[in-house]
Amino acid sequence: MSSDSQPNNPLHGVKLVTILEKLTEKYSWEDLAGQVNINCFKKDPSIKSSLKFLRRTPWAREKVEQLYLQSFKKK
Repeated sequence: MSSDSQPNNPLHGVKLVTILEKLTEKYSWEDLAGQVNINCFKKDPSIKSSLKFLRRTPWAREKVEQLYLQSFKKK
């Protein structure tokens, strides 16, 4: 698959772990929980537990991806 196969997808090639790492550098877990209301950000948060939850919960992953785009992508 070539890198230009999804030219309109700003998240193409960005791994979920990278998204979480960047968000946790910019925000605290508490801030993240305030912006995306999911338990993996509220109760005993970690990258590992968040990855596990987000990989099997599409609606939550979409919210986290949107927060990432709002936080880091130029408009």
